[in-house]
Amino acid sequence: MLYPLEKALIEKVQIIFLNRFKKVVYLNHLFVLNYCSKAFCEKVYSFIVLSMFIFWGGADMQVKDKVIIVTGGGSGIGRELVLNLLSKGARVAAVDLNTAGLEETKTLAREKADRLSLHTVNITEREVVENLPKQVIEIHGSIDGVINNAGIIQPFVHINDLDYDKIKLVMDVNFYGTLYMVKSLLPYLLERPEAHIVNISSMGGFTPVPGQSIYGASKAAVKLMTEGLASELKDTNVKVTVVFPGAVNTNITKNSDADHRRNEKKDQDTSKLLQPKDAAEIIVSGMEANKTRIFAGKDSKVLDILMRINPKKAAEMIANKLKK
Repeated sequence: MLYPLEKALIEKVQIIFLNRFKKVVYLNHLFVLNYCSKAFCEKVYSFIVLSMFIFWGGADMQVKDKVIIVTGGGSGIGRELVLNLLSKGARVAAVDLNTAGLEETKTLAREKADRLSLHTVNITEREVVENLPKQVIEIHGSIDGVINNAGIIQPFVHINDLDYDKIKLVMDVNFYGTLYMVKSLLPYLLERPEAHIVNISSMGGFTPVPGQSIYGASKAAVKLMTEGLASELKDTNVKVTVVFPGAVNTNITKNSDADHRRNEKKDQDTSKLLQPKDAAEIIVSGMEANKTRIFAGKDSKVLDILMRINPKKAAEMIANKLKK
């Protein structure tokens, strides 16, 4: 006899692994799991169920009436996070380097803009970031959470061809920017009855992608820092979540001033990519459910599983896909 929670977990697993993996599972045309042995599949099945128990999360924290800071709020997923939080009754401090982008986000917020403040901040400048909490508190009265979403990618080149200034910029924005935000806000979050830190990593943070090795390293650093932070704060009122978005239809390449891959088609079909609005809903819902890990997109979920089962084979598949 299955308990309700166990039954719910197994039903979730069966969405991906039907009939104990005897059917073929496709992931964005990248990977195929086909007719694995029953014994092997049962082991993987048990591993997934156990993982879902571990990362299910604790008590819920609703964002209504909470004050949440969102970095990268001037475009893409960050903008949709701001709008999503406002729609659920939160007060939001949107942070971005691009003032015009922030203003556009405010325009899109419409009548909810009275609960939104805009902050033009370069998160790579530590002293500027350290002054941000007081500015937000002066406007909203408190801070209950942060979603560290701001990030950039690197030009699509191998490490040997990547300039040091580009390497430094990617690490400064993706890792140190996130670190500065966490360090600056944590003392204030620890004073709240309940609070939450959400750091956006990437499926590139656990999966090697040729031409994005430094980006992947920066996101892997975010992943491990966040997981370590969660352990350090496990007995406090501050919950911690790491997010692994898959392929999302955003302008991150343009915003990062990174060249497209030479073989990338200009008319590439983006309809199959996760839309920023949907990614934002997954992230905010996971935050409210206090999930320790959030996978935004089927590709991210399945890549995580494949990397655990056979990391060498998964990495080879990705490399071969990029050569096409």
